[in-house]
Parts: sequence; C-alpha cells; structure tokens
Amino acid sequence: MSNSITQNAEAPLALQKKERKKLIIKQVSIHTRLMFTDLVKLIDVSEDTIRRDINELADEGQVIRIKGGVMTAAYHLGQEAKTYSQQDKLAIADKTISLLKDDMIVLTGGGTTIREFIKRIPPTLRATFITVNPLTAVELLDKPLIKTIMIGGSLSAYSQMVVSGEVFASLANIKADLCILGINAIDSNNGLTDSDWETIQVKKAMMKAAAKVAVLTISEKLNSVMQMKIADMSEIDYLITELNADNKILQPYQSKSVTIL
Repeated sequence: MSNSITQNAEAPLALQKKERKKLIIKQVSIHTRLMFTDLVKLIDVSEDTIRRDINELADEGQVIRIKGGVMTAAYHLGQEAKTYSQQDKLAIADKTISLLKDDMIVLTGGGTTIREFIKRIPPTLRATFITVNPLTAVELLDKPLIKTIMIGGSLSAYSQMVVSGEVFASLANIKADLCILGINAIDSNNGLTDSDWETIQVKKAMMKAAAKVAVLTISEKLNSVMQMKIADMSEIDYLITELNADNKILQPYQSKSVTIL
C-alpha cells in the first residue's frame, strides 16, 4: 500500500512558509486530522519544520495540536462556522437521511460530516443511536425521539472516540441495523485507511457490529491513502459523497459492491 496521503498529489518543491502553512491547513481541513509523518510525506520537508509550522498555526487558532499530529479546529464543539466544505457536507447529510427508518438501531462515530447529518435528522424520527464519540452524543440530545447510548471508556486525543478495551466488549454485543462512519482516506483499490492504530481497531469493530455500513466523505478524500487499512471497499454497503452517483470521479468505485448515493 502506498504511504502517501493522496496518491495523485505531488509534493511541492521548496515551498515558502506562507504557502506551506496554507497547504497544511487545506490538507488538515480535508482529512480532519493528520499525523506529523503524513504531512512530512506530503510536503517533503523535515518533521521539525512541520512541527514549527503547526505550533504557529495552533497559536493563531487555525488548527489544534494533538499527540503526534494536528486536527482541524472545526472538529471542536462550537466551531461549526469553521467547518471546511460545509455545503458539500450538508448535501451528504441530506442523502444519508434517506437511509434512516423508525425503530432502527444506528451505530455512529464522529466528525464534521456526521455532525451535519445529525442536525438534519427529522425531529419525528424514532430510533436508537449508539455512539463512541461524546460530541456526537451531545448533538443527538437535541432529537426528542432518539434514544442516545454513549459507550464509555478512555478517549483518543487523535479521533476523540472511545478506544479503551471495554469499547470492544460493548461493540461485540451490539447488533445494529446501520453503522455510519466518517473516514480520513478512501481509495477504490486500497479501501478505507487511517494513521492511528486505536481508531482503526474501533472502526473495524463498529463495522462488524452492524448489518449495513455507510461511509460519508467529501470527494476531496477520494483516491487518498493513509498508512493503515480499516477495511476493503467490499466491506461497506453505501458510499455517500456530495457528487452525483454517475460522476466520473466515482467510476472506479462503481465496480465495487457498493451503493453510491
């Protein structure tokens, strides 16, 4: 598997600091969070340089430092105005609503796209939502007919998901109708990938705990690959982007056993 963040991206040469920082912000906005090693490969500069740039960006409030990497500021509660590609995420949210039915058990993670999806859930929907993400649980509290179950445990600073041992025992006893996941990278050949081992293991367990799996992603994450695999394309049931299903960008994914919305 390629270790590059995006297969079709070439590392710019000799970027000045201003351009380099713009590129960092853009890539972090697209992928939500990145490890320092991801950015080193993308921009082709030293890790020390990346760390200095990120420290400056964090001090400016442009990004949030996390252990080993960086996260978009929009991922934090109350930062909705900073959400990257928000109109595209709203389109994805509207499509995802079509998968919901009364009395479903839905398992979900977190992220800015899932946040927009939850906001779009009709107040008349009666369902049970189980989540490993505290920000998702807070958003769900605004839905009067939804029962919200938060799986407890130790939180990951990388993904803000519960990643402790007890989460796996809980997920092993769940039989959800639908698992709704946001992802950091997806490619038609390499499937779903990420850079954090704990997050990957939880997402694998979530997928196994549901009859159907829906992956939500803006199209800028398509054809991108990170260091470790979550799942093959054949393991998901729905791929939901802001694009029309017949868009040529989605053609490589059409050959897989996936319904594209």
